[in-house]
Amino acid sequence: MDWLKALLKAAGLDDAAIDALIGDVNKELPKHFIPKDKYNEAVEAKKKAEKDVTDRDTQITELGKTAGLSEELKQQIATLTAANTAAAEQHAAEMKELQLSNAIKSALAGKVHDEGIASGLVDRAKLVLDGDKVVGLDEQVTALKTSHAFMFKEDKADPNQKPPGFHVGGAGNSTPPAAGASLKDALAAHFQAKS
Repeated sequence: MDWLKALLKAAGLDDAAIDALIGDVNKELPKHFIPKDKYNEAVEAKKKAEKDVTDRDTQITELGKTAGLSEELKQQIATLTAANTAAAEQHAAEMKELQLSNAIKSALAGKVHDEGIASGLVDRAKLVLDGDKVVGLDEQVTALKTSHAFMFKEDKADPNQKPPGFHVGGAGNSTPPAAGASLKDALAAHFQAKS
């Protein structure tokens, strides 16, 4: 995160503000992202499952090539083939469900008061996976903003950013002083605006 500190420092923030901002980011990240080790575990599990399916397919094909098969063996091969097909279909359905859940969670993250309830209102049957994109999700979220507006958080301005101008005991200056202006210049601009 040194690059982020350097970037924020260049933007004019002091060390205390930078540390507070990075602390807030570190609190929010775990809510919206999967840790790298968990992601790697899931990827490895997926690779192993795909390899197991391929190995079973190869074994079944080899068994089918054997000459003089008995009826019992043919039935076992048919049963294994059906089980393998069912397992592949179940795996594909689980992967689709996982992709849809992640896309819905990502689309609602930080925008609603309760992501669990809001995600339950999304009709998954109307969503279509197109590669990494989920078609129909944006339309449903927009519709939910209209029909269930109370569930969505208000868009607020950045709480760390204060409105421009001088605010102690007055309405403030509607035009902020130039970036890098000194306190003397800011006070002069404020009092000139009043006269």
